[in-house]
Order: sequence, then structure tokens, then C-alpha cells
Amino acid sequence: MVRAFRKSYELNVVQNNTARISKSDIILVCTFRNEKIRLPYFLQYYRDLGVDHFLFIDNDSSDGAQAYLSAMEDVSIWHTRGSYKRASFGMDWVNYLLHKYGHDHWVLVVDPDEFFIYPFCDTRPLRALTDWLHASDIPSFSAMLLDMYGKGRLDDAPYQSGQDPLEVTPWFDSGNYTCKQNHEYGNLWIQGGPRARMFFKDRPNKAPALNKIPLVRWKRGYAYVSSVHAILPRGLNKVYDSQGGENASGLLLHTKFLDTFGSKAAEELARGEHYANSQEYIAYSQQINNHPELWCKWSERYINWRQLEVLGLMSKGDWT
Repeated sequence: MVRAFRKSYELNVVQNNTARISKSDIILVCTFRNEKIRLPYFLQYYRDLGVDHFLFIDNDSSDGAQAYLSAMEDVSIWHTRGSYKRASFGMDWVNYLLHKYGHDHWVLVVDPDEFFIYPFCDTRPLRALTDWLHASDIPSFSAMLLDMYGKGRLDDAPYQSGQDPLEVTPWFDSGNYTCKQNHEYGNLWIQGGPRARMFFKDRPNKAPALNKIPLVRWKRGYAYVSSVHAILPRGLNKVYDSQGGENASGLLLHTKFLDTFGSKAAEELARGEHYANSQEYIAYSQQINNHPELWCKWSERYINWRQLEVLGLMSKGDWT
């Protein structure tokens, strides 16, 4: 939190509609850079889900995203030219805004390429989930990152702004995941999926982490640790049942692999602002010119959340 307050001076208000936030509102926080093409559907999806207000942190975009978001009454925007890496990969900025505006709210922290799903999301709004969590005294809710991809080369199906990304990336790995407990924070550490088998096949232990805790009933004093993978106080990371049962959980459908992936990966590699000296983007760059195809004979086509529960990738737990 000391870092968060120090880094708050890098945030410049562009549009502040936070006075419109009511006591019961669900807040979404998102940090982005040059993601204008994704924003129309992103906003539509989360508004339909039940998000009431968006806090956007624009890390010096040059594609007009900020202008696109302006004049939206449920959107507040901060701009920064600060280093994403030196701000704990954006978490210092996020923690500051959550400290200032998130107290006693349910908050959802996601990236522009992530789409949150949960049990009964096709028939129940997000507020039904948060009401159940609150009544059950459950302050945090987990969602594994599920990488989605298309069939064929990544640039075979161009993405159009406003389009549902799942129309382009409807496939996923139903298995190929490892899970262990991180003893430092008590959270689960999950790896695997198409990025592990394609980009990190020779060193799967270095593959990106897939575990996230994106939905929290926020209190002052809470803080994410370098990413949404872990949170403090440590008790908030206990989102799983260690006695053989199942806690309710969701998924973040991760639509990174659009036709824009190659140029985006090159930009981020050049910036060098990502975790572990950008080793993830180094791995991408080593493969991208070969036009890798993520689809394989074991790939599953996404249908709905019930399919994912049957596969063991999420659970409704005790929620009925």
C-alpha cells in the first residue's frame, strides 16, 4: 500500500464519474494499453453481466481508446505514462484506486481480453452471485484463466471491433493443467493449457500462471500482490476446499489469441514491461513467425459454463 500511494502520483484524472457510484454498485477495474478494438464488446459484455461502474487505467495508449471511452457516464478514466513494470505490473495503480473507491463494494479486476463466467451466468446476473457470496460470508471468488483460441493460424479469422471474441476463438484445452499450493501466500498455482504446450513445451514450469482471484468484497487494507494471482490478507487466497469438497468457482475466458496477437506481442516485447524480464513475450516471439496453430485433436469447442463444470474446470459448489 505504501507503493500504491507513492505510485498514485503517476495517475492523472481524465474523466471522474465516481460521484455516480452508489453504495451497492459493482465496480470493475481494468488497466489497458492500445486496446480500443476490444473495448466495445468488453463494455457491452460486462454491462450486460451487471457491472455498474468502470475504473479504467490507460497506460499511455495511442490508438484513441481514451477518446472512445470519454463521455460515458458509467466510466472513469485515469491516464499514466508511468512504467507498468515499476508499478508492480500495474497493481500499484489498481490497489490505489481500489483503496479510494472500492471499499465495501464488490470489485472485479480483469484485463480487456478476459471474460468472467460463473455458475448460472446464463440465467443469473453478477449481483446474484455477489449476494450469495455475501450471505455465505465468502469475501473472495476464484476464476482460472482459460486460454481460448481458433482453429488454424492466428490470423486466419480477422477480429472486428464490437464482435464477440469467442466467435473467433471458440476452442480450449479441457485438460493439460497442473495445480499446486503456493506456500508463501496460500493461493493455488495453476499452469498448463495451450500456452504451456506450445510456447513453453520445453519448460512447462515457466508457463504463465492461470490462477486468479478477480472478484472480491473489497476493504481498505486489502492489496493485490504484483498481479491478480494472489491477494493480501492471505486468508482471501483460501478460495478452495482442502478437505475433499468443492468451493464454487468461475473462469476467465482469455481471448488473447486474435489476429492482433502478433503485433501486440511484438509491441510488448519491445517495451520490456512484463513479468520476469518479459520471458512470456520472448517465448511468443520465438514462435510467432512460424504461425503456430494452437488447435489440436484434443481441443474442445466451448458451449457453456455447464460444459466447463462437467470437465472439472469450474464448480457451482454449494450454490444452487
